[in-house]
Amino acid sequence: MLTDIFAERYSIVPIWRGFGEAERRLLVQAFRIVSEQLFPYWTPEGKERDDAKATWKSMHDRLSMELGQQQLAPMGYWAQTKMAGNDHQYWVSSALVHVCNNFVCAAYDPNVPADRFIKERLSFVEIAFRDRENAVAKANAELPAKIAQAEAAQNLHSTLRIPGNRADGVRAANKTFNDAFRANVCELNERFRRAGTRLNYHNGFIQIAEDEAIEREIETPFWALVNDPKWANVDTDMKEAIDRRDSGGRDPAFYAAKALESTIKIISAEKGWTHGGERGAHSYIDNLASAKNGSFISKWEQSALKLIFSDVRNELGHGPGNEPMPELSSHQTSWTIESCMSWIKCLINRL
Repeated sequence: MLTDIFAERYSIVPIWRGFGEAERRLLVQAFRIVSEQLFPYWTPEGKERDDAKATWKSMHDRLSMELGQQQLAPMGYWAQTKMAGNDHQYWVSSALVHVCNNFVCAAYDPNVPADRFIKERLSFVEIAFRDRENAVAKANAELPAKIAQAEAAQNLHSTLRIPGNRADGVRAANKTFNDAFRANVCELNERFRRAGTRLNYHNGFIQIAEDEAIEREIETPFWALVNDPKWANVDTDMKEAIDRRDSGGRDPAFYAAKALESTIKIISAEKGWTHGGERGAHSYIDNLASAKNGSFISKWEQSALKLIFSDVRNELGHGPGNEPMPELSSHQTSWTIESCMSWIKCLINRL
């Protein structure tokens, strides 16, 4: 099965010119977050956790497949002992956490371009964070059912006067799970910043962050909002926009506008304003601005939103025939992506 990895998405985007102490420390620190916080391999007693081997094998196998390798690092070593006065060799298998550590934290090989060397290893970190993100999303999706089960059990045993509320315990455990992962993400992104990179992890992907202030005020709140499953198409199209911008791909602003359009359509449907006679994005914007619907957005916002679709999205979304291919400058592209992010954040926060 194909796995989307950082090294492949950014293969033609130069990020590192060399490998130094900052890069070495970043890889060690990122791996320790994975091995000590996300997926600890050992129990406090030093024993292998029941589910650890399967988790680490999955991460190892997916990355090694994408890198075209049988294994990320040697899976063990030959040892020697004496038996009845004779030397005997035997194979000692390494725990998968050690195999992955030996890959991510390996000494730099000067025969490999530093850019490729670092990207391949950060791809492991990306896969691990994505797996944890998926586990958090699964736990959040299952939370209502678990709360209902806890409340049913509480009612069933109410005569026993067991102290505490089981449902509250379930909620607290889920909150702790979410808070811990958010702290892991914040730490990884801070490690990126301290290492002098322009990288940012969000919603399963490591991508380039253009500007620290934009990242703090717009991008980070945006990614947190669209992490909810109902905004999945918004999240996907905006990631595509950023990947295309960073790799010099075609029409990244088009995908940012698609993300904005999806947001508008979802809000219109969720509020019960969609009537079925809409013709394009402008009609859905009218739904949000309608006085009958409570003027979810004002008239000037209605006009500003329509300009994005008429002057940017439509220009890029139609074949030019024998006219020159429409193309935005890098500054215009970044402005469009950041503007769409801001609009999406603003609209979602009004719900």
